[in-house]
Amino acid sequence: MAISSLRRPIRRGHGLSPGKKAVLYVLIALAGATMLYPLLWMLSSSFKPTSLIFSQPSLIPSAVTLENYTDGWSSFQVPFGRYFLNSLLISVACVVGNVVSCSLVAYSFARLRYRAKAVWFSIMLLTIMIPYHVVIIPQYVMFSELDWINTFNPLIVPKFLATDSFFIFLMVQFIRGIPRDLDEAAKIDGAGPGRIYAMIILPLMMPALATTAIFTFIWTWNDFFSPLVYLTDQRMFTIPVALRSFLDATSQSSWGPLFAMSILSLIPIFAIFLFGQRFLIKGIATTGIR
Repeated sequence: MAISSLRRPIRRGHGLSPGKKAVLYVLIALAGATMLYPLLWMLSSSFKPTSLIFSQPSLIPSAVTLENYTDGWSSFQVPFGRYFLNSLLISVACVVGNVVSCSLVAYSFARLRYRAKAVWFSIMLLTIMIPYHVVIIPQYVMFSELDWINTFNPLIVPKFLATDSFFIFLMVQFIRGIPRDLDEAAKIDGAGPGRIYAMIILPLMMPALATTAIFTFIWTWNDFFSPLVYLTDQRMFTIPVALRSFLDATSQSSWGPLFAMSILSLIPIFAIFLFGQRFLIKGIATTGIR
């Protein structure tokens, strides 16, 4: 009786009716338009004369000009392209540092055996809960003693020391999903921990590495607080700090050039996300579910 009941086909619910589907699609379109409206408004405002940005807030500009882009590119003592190069240099270096250092630490937590490993792993997880603003003053004092203020070192060097615990935890979860039989087979062939990491683990964890690289690039590219604290020379500014220079509380703010350069600053982020979205989704899915 029980076996026959298990063999009965499971009834599946009927799909949504055409009317419900239409309502669902309309709601999704409205939600998407609501989220995209600020970006579209900023794009439209970047082509408007500054006097019309707030007086005519419609998406379709009544007058189109490219002066915002030309003025924004040459508003400071150095071309705005210098800030793009600074942000690109810092972001790429941080990506390399996080991918290398965090993968090494994650491999040690997931595969190697040593004393007090669980204690160190717990301490690593606790650092995720500490707000960054709590440690900024001790870090500033330390970097000041090293004479690293107004250099890129405070922004880049910590990434090579595996300071981002979130990515370590993400990679540990991914490595734990890789069968240990591969490690045992490699040990039989005479491979040590370093060779196992380089030849077996690292190629198999490409989705997690891609996820780390994409998030690191986006977070570093958009970071405003750290460059504001450590960089004082205008030639060393990154894009977020340079964009803040368009706003002046004591005089007229350059809204048009600000919107124009903000649009240009979003292009690398869109390109990185579009290029790596497949790896990003795969990395998040496989890391969490396994």
